Amino acid sequence: MTDLKNKKILIVDDEPDLRQMIENFLRKEGYFRIYLAGNCAEAIELCHSVKPDIAILDVMLPDEDGFSLLGRIRQFSIMPVLFLSARGEDEDRLIGLGLGADDYVVKPFLPRELTLRLTAILKRVYAPARRESLPIFDLINCTIDLESATVYKNGKEQPLTAKEHALLLKLYESKNRIITSDALCQAIWGDDAYGYENTLMVHIRRIREKIETNPSQPQSLLTVRGLGYKLIVKG
Repeated sequence: MTDLKNKKILIVDDEPDLRQMIENFLRKEGYFRIYLAGNCAEAIELCHSVKPDIAILDVMLPDEDGFSLLGRIRQFSIMPVLFLSARGEDEDRLIGLGLGADDYVVKPFLPRELTLRLTAILKRVYAPARRESLPIFDLINCTIDLESATVYKNGKEQPLTAKEHALLLKLYESKNRIITSDALCQAIWGDDAYGYENTLMVHIRRIREKIETNPSQPQSLLTVRGLGYKLIVKG
């Protein structure tokens, strides 16, 4: 199994004391490949030079906000991202998750909680329980390769984020049948799944933008009102 403690972690926050506190706590937990940035410019430079495996991004940064930074990172990397912010409003949380972040932790926080959430993301992304070949399958408007986490549509390739990949895998396991929202949340967020329905909707919308011709009128990923979703797979 992949040694998760070897993964490279980028911490982006404009508060030096907080950066140091997070680094110290992660080192106590056994992580040692840790890189620090105080603004977006430093973060982008580190992303290109060290190619981190996961990033912890503050939303409020001096040169641009963390949402914009994630958008720039997504132009060349699909590494998982955890937002860390004093802005705990639902709208901000959904913006961050809608942009493809894997989690959103609100300040003030317990260092142990941050470590648990970080480790949970690393396990989902880099230490999956299943190692058999993942399927390639056709939808009405595209082909999805879960092995390479890629959508092929209209001659173009689009990468899937870790959350999108996990959701499509779970939907594929119940292909052409209804799977409840609760079952999807449980599969993706585990025992902490309660209250993630709105977050699930954000991720479903993002998937539809990649697989549907018209995301507002989906043909492949259908909503079954009051129950959940159904993925229509060809063949």
